[in-house]
Amino acid sequence: MAWILLILSGMLEAVWATALDASKGFRKFWPSAVFILSYLASLAGLAFGMTEIPVGTAYAVWVGIGAVLTAAWAMLTGADRASLIRVVLLVGLIGCVVGLKAVS
Repeated sequence: MAWILLILSGMLEAVWATALDASKGFRKFWPSAVFILSYLASLAGLAFGMTEIPVGTAYAVWVGIGAVLTAAWAMLTGADRASLIRVVLLVGLIGCVVGLKAVS
């Protein structure tokens, strides 16, 4: 259960990061509200995950999932430039996250 919540909270990290950008410095209400709710839920999931998963592994997995999904979303929406090397590096990051799960 801890791993499932950690993965979901990592996904929520991408949601709050994207919402934070869309809030334009907290000047837009709905993106700001999404940011606050997803941020709190993401941190709660991370905290719960850390009750059963070592802190170094849990945090690295949480950040890795959030970073990959945020970067992928930015490339898919055109907010960031997609390139072969960026995709290869993101796949490498995914491999590192899977590796952390495998050795823990």
